[in-house]
Amino acid sequence: MAQTKYIFVTGGVTSSLGKGIIAASLAKLLQSRGYKTTIQKLDPYINVDPGTLNPYEHGECYVTDDGAETDLDLGHYERFLNVRTSQANNVTTGRIYQSVIEKERRGEFLGKTVQVVPHITNEIKERVQLLGNSGEYDIIITEIGGTVGDIESLPYIEAVRQLLWELGDNNAIVIHLTLVPYLSAAGELKTKPTQHSVKTLMESGIKADILVCRTEHEISNEIKDKLALFCNVKREAVIQSIDASTIYDVPLLMQEEGLDSVTLQKLALPNDVEPDLGRWNEFLARHKNPKDEVTIGLVGKYVELQDSYKSILEAFIHAGATNEVKVNVKSVHSEYITAKNYESKLKGLDAILVAPGFGERGIEGKVKAVEYARVMHIPFLGICLGMQMAVIEYARNVLGLANANSTEMDENTPDPVISIMEEQKSITDKGGTMRLGAWDCELKEGSLVQKMYNGVKQISERHRHRYEFNNAYLEKLEKAGLHATGFNKETNLVEIVELKNHPWFIGVQYHPEYKSTVANPHPLFVGLVKAALEHKKA
Repeated sequence: MAQTKYIFVTGGVTSSLGKGIIAASLAKLLQSRGYKTTIQKLDPYINVDPGTLNPYEHGECYVTDDGAETDLDLGHYERFLNVRTSQANNVTTGRIYQSVIEKERRGEFLGKTVQVVPHITNEIKERVQLLGNSGEYDIIITEIGGTVGDIESLPYIEAVRQLLWELGDNNAIVIHLTLVPYLSAAGELKTKPTQHSVKTLMESGIKADILVCRTEHEISNEIKDKLALFCNVKREAVIQSIDASTIYDVPLLMQEEGLDSVTLQKLALPNDVEPDLGRWNEFLARHKNPKDEVTIGLVGKYVELQDSYKSILEAFIHAGATNEVKVNVKSVHSEYITAKNYESKLKGLDAILVAPGFGERGIEGKVKAVEYARVMHIPFLGICLGMQMAVIEYARNVLGLANANSTEMDENTPDPVISIMEEQKSITDKGGTMRLGAWDCELKEGSLVQKMYNGVKQISERHRHRYEFNNAYLEKLEKAGLHATGFNKETNLVEIVELKNHPWFIGVQYHPEYKSTVANPHPLFVGLVKAALEHKKA
């Protein structure tokens, strides 16, 4: 069996340069040439996973089929590659240290002094090669979080240095992503930050094989020559990464720059198959040439930070392209929706999505948004907490249970239509203890949601929640017109609710946005965008 090849993506100068997008774009190009490729992310923070991190701190927490709470970059990997990721695709320093300490407690180090080198670095190397050793992939791309020179990143950089040496020539390379800033006062691009970044990397014993330069302006051949000379890389290995109108343009821009060709050359892999990007180009053509547009309200409490709802925003792009519609997403902060202003806040929307979240802040604004969508017959999708708010709103305003609530918001509510899951009651730890990952759901015959899923009887979707629909209220709510149309047979939990006397009203306990990709846009988002267009034209 041919040896798995490894690509390490490091970053310099500043954070947020887009290592994840570059890694995903390169993976897409290699995949389109026939290479089985996956990506993993090594994060240098001490949290065991992003599950306990505030969305304002870290953006969205992405969930995989096997229940791993991971970095949002894994969402980009799946959306680009249409390949499922897992627990093995995201590792944090916290998880590395936790594993090493557990081994030390079990006596696996035979009384030796446990140190960063070799014990921590060995653990990192083991995790890096986990996917490679599975035999499923030709190429593994590993993105190292943070910036070269950070104290937190040092053990990872050292582990990469050792792996480069151990794996040997042509089996592992380093792509260094850096910034070439434009100084408007001088009217020129400056290469010095990149030179310093490469120097810092070399001080750690690693030579960059390929340089990807983020820039707002075209990099001239003269500057590329200068970067090649002073950063000690081949001229063809200096790749420009200019700002793009959409992240989905980046694979094509990288192909133009020859990133995939030079990568295959350095890994001594055949470079004779041209990338097959037919479907990708079709998606881009539909995305960039819409025949109509709609405005959809995203009602949430983390809307100040776009990354908090990254998968939802991307799912709208996929669904918009499918419908040949431009989706304008209007962010509406639920904390500022009140009984007095809700009409002005929500007026003119073609559809409303009430987003997931935790805690009581902004809850009443979400309930008001659901009521507006229900009463005004505006297409509605509630996700996780959004579905729970739909149940609460219906119980209060249609059933007449004025104080109906979730026990998450009010432990003493007389009508807990949403309550804590039975198996959650004894749990005190917050990290990794929710209902997580892919669970099956049976769809009710003839329901709207079954129609959205093209008539299938069973689906599998990803979850991340601690509270659930209280079955004690199921009969009353159904009699009043809110129908449960999706159940998990194993747990008897209600997964989906919908209204019959409404053009399009669905609430789901799971997170459909996690499974939407360029190749397979999620049917619920496709359905919501289509319903929004019909509502606009009505």
